[in-house]
Amino acid sequence: MPFYFYVMRSLVDGSYYKGQTNDLADRVMRHNNGRSNYTKAKRPWELVYSEMYDSRSEAAKRERYFKCPKGWADWRRLKKEIESRREISERGAAR
Repeated sequence: MPFYFYVMRSLVDGSYYKGQTNDLADRVMRHNNGRSNYTKAKRPWELVYSEMYDSRSEAAKRERYFKCPKGWADWRRLKKEIESRREISERGAAR
């Protein structure tokens, strides 16, 4: 069974949430249905990035890495990449 590290973006204020799960579609739905206390105030959320892993421990390790000071520089790079893709997508949709 695959596990995922994922990043979601709030459509309300543009903030990001990082997490891990074994059912990506269900987890995004739960965030958007208000079933996660941390994210319910900033609904709706959009899934903007995910990585697949063979075990929960690997996905959780990736989540912890981006949340700790050692991973902050890599998080900033990943966030820039996500934002760049979003801008390109919005330009394409505007045509």
